[in-house]
Amino acid sequence: MAEVIFYGLAGCPANAKQKQQLASAGHTLVERDLATAELTAADLRAFFGDKEVDAWFNRRAAAIKSGAVTPDAIDESAALVAMLADRDLIRRPLIQVGDRREAGFDPTTLHGWIGLTSGESCDDKHARGQCDHGHQHFVKAPAA
Repeated sequence: MAEVIFYGLAGCPANAKQKQQLASAGHTLVERDLATAELTAADLRAFFGDKEVDAWFNRRAAAIKSGAVTPDAIDESAALVAMLADRDLIRRPLIQVGDRREAGFDPTTLHGWIGLTSGESCDDKHARGQCDHGHQHFVKAPAA
């Protein structure tokens, strides 16, 4: 399995679930706090690859919701400056394995890249009371 450098924000419930999925798949996590990580514009840029600038942003960030930042009307250098000043703007998590870097948690991309399943069945996970594999359903109550 892979050593995954995971840049997330403390207290983010989505990041907590994502880390659980990676760990359940057998990966070793090296956690970094995105809020305090020493990142340069070049470091940050490397996570976005060939994605369009507007895809770099966390659309739930307060600055975007308020209209203070408009992702589809900002250029690359301004986006990086804004993101380094307000880390909530960054689409997260930032994930690095070896030399490859990605922004965001796309299960299909991650599974093809490093594997995102442990080989356990859904029933096995539910028998332990743990559903960490990305779909939303509930364990059925026993029939009366």
